[in-house]
Amino acid sequence: MADEHRDEAGSATDAASASAGDSVASEGNSAARLSRRARLRQELRERRKRGVYLLPNMITTGAMFAGFFAIVAGMNGDFVPAALAIFVAALLDTADGRVARMTHTESDFGAEYDSLSDMVAFGVAPALVAFAWSVSTLGRVGWVATFIYMACAALRLARFNTAPSDNTAFTGLASPAAAGVIASAVWSWQDSFPGQVPSQSVAIGMAAVTALVGLLMVSNFRYFSPKMLGLKGRVPFVVLVVVALGFAIVLADPPRVLLLLAVLYALSGPVLWCVDRYKGRSAKASGDPDGFEADDL
Repeated sequence: MADEHRDEAGSATDAASASAGDSVASEGNSAARLSRRARLRQELRERRKRGVYLLPNMITTGAMFAGFFAIVAGMNGDFVPAALAIFVAALLDTADGRVARMTHTESDFGAEYDSLSDMVAFGVAPALVAFAWSVSTLGRVGWVATFIYMACAALRLARFNTAPSDNTAFTGLASPAAAGVIASAVWSWQDSFPGQVPSQSVAIGMAAVTALVGLLMVSNFRYFSPKMLGLKGRVPFVVLVVVALGFAIVLADPPRVLLLLAVLYALSGPVLWCVDRYKGRSAKASGDPDGFEADDL
C-alpha cells in the first residue's frame, strides 16, 4: 500500500515537473516571438529613417529650382522673370513647411534641405539679381554690398536652425522677406521704366538697400511670424472678405503693392523696437519699477 502511495506521489511529481517544463518552454517561445517582433519593428523603423518623405521635399526642390531660375534669368538680363521666380520660391517655401506639419512628415532631413534651398533662393539669388541689375556698376562697393547680404542670409539661417523654436515671432528679418524687398524693388523699376538702364544714383541706393536688409536679417529686432495665422479653425465671414480685398489690391498693381508690403514688414521690426524703448523710458520716468505704465497692467 505504501508502495502504491509512493508511486502515485512520484507520478504526481513527474507530472508537475513536466507541466512546469511545458510552461517554461511556452514562456520561452513567447519571449522569442516577442523579441523577433521587436527586431522586425526596429528594422522597419530604421528603414523608414533611411528613407525621405516625398511630398514636402518635392515642394522644397521646387523652391530651390525657382531660386536657380532667378539666378540664370538675372545673369541673362531677364530681371522681371527673375523677380517673379523669387516670389514663387517664397510661396513654395511657405507651403513645404505647412504641408509637412499637416501631413506629419516633418524630419531632420527636411529641415536641413529646406535651409539649403532657402540659401539658394533667398540668399544667393537676390544678391546676384541685384548685382546684375545695377549694383555691378559700382565695382568693389557693389560686390561688397551684395556679399554682405548673402553672408547675412547664411548667418540668419544658421541662427534659425540652432535657436529654440518660437512660433510667435522671428528674431531678425526672415530671409524670404528680405529677398522680397530686393525682388519687388527690381520688378517695380523694370515695370516703371522698361528698357531704361538704372543710373549711378539708383545703383548706390540699391546697394544700400541690399546691405541694409542683409543686416536686418542678423539683427535682434522682433518680427511677426506668419505661423501665428491659423488656417484650420473657423473665422468670421468678414475675414474672407478682407482676404478677397487683399488679393484684389495686390493684383491691381503687383510690383508696387508687393514693394510697399515688403518695405513695411522690414521696417516693422525697428519701429516696434523704438516704440518699446519709448514706452520703457516713459515708464521709468513715471516711477514704475516694472517698466510699464499703470494703464498697461
